[in-house]
Amino acid sequence: MNEEEQSSQGIAQRFRGFLPVVIDVETAGFDAQRHALLEIAAVIIRMTPEGLLEPAPALACHVLPFMDAEIDPRALAFNRIDPHHPLRDALPEHEALDHILGPIRKAVKTTGCTRAILVGHNAHFDLGFIKAAVERTNYKRNPFHDFSVFDTVSLSGLVFGQTVLANASRAAGLDWNNSEAHSAIYDAEQTARLFCTIVNRWHALDPVHFWTRDPRQRRS
Repeated sequence: MNEEEQSSQGIAQRFRGFLPVVIDVETAGFDAQRHALLEIAAVIIRMTPEGLLEPAPALACHVLPFMDAEIDPRALAFNRIDPHHPLRDALPEHEALDHILGPIRKAVKTTGCTRAILVGHNAHFDLGFIKAAVERTNYKRNPFHDFSVFDTVSLSGLVFGQTVLANASRAAGLDWNNSEAHSAIYDAEQTARLFCTIVNRWHALDPVHFWTRDPRQRRS
């Protein structure tokens, strides 16, 4: 096995067979059953040969509101999305899911993982909208764990004492651009960088032993 293959397989050991994938969605409200899903972005997390995490290039697409979806004008004022703009190049929900979830399924297989696990800032919100779209479209082979997530709100609160994504990013030493925030792709990329920063800091405490698969081999 070469170095690239070893690092690819290593991430499966790091998270008990789960592949972390950052997801951010932009929506037309807070109710996953009633409000339209408007944007999806995903960042698959990779492992370097040194055992550090890094984000892969983002996947992203605009999504057409499903039939009879509700649109809350307050949500659109916040995320600055025009669902009916002729140049959005938006996909129907099933096609959008395939565009995002297909590469994730491939990455799960390539890394020797068993499932993907959603990483997000307020992750259950994003997972709820993904699951609602999967159910509406009868989409098969959703790679994500049904309820487990890694939430960077909790992780950032623990490490930096910050729970807002912008503040947590700055506390982690990352750049933040307010004019780009609240687009799915920007927030997903920033959340991925934040997640990797937190995990890599923990890795630095014990780079050899702390994530070994066999608990009997962990440093006491």
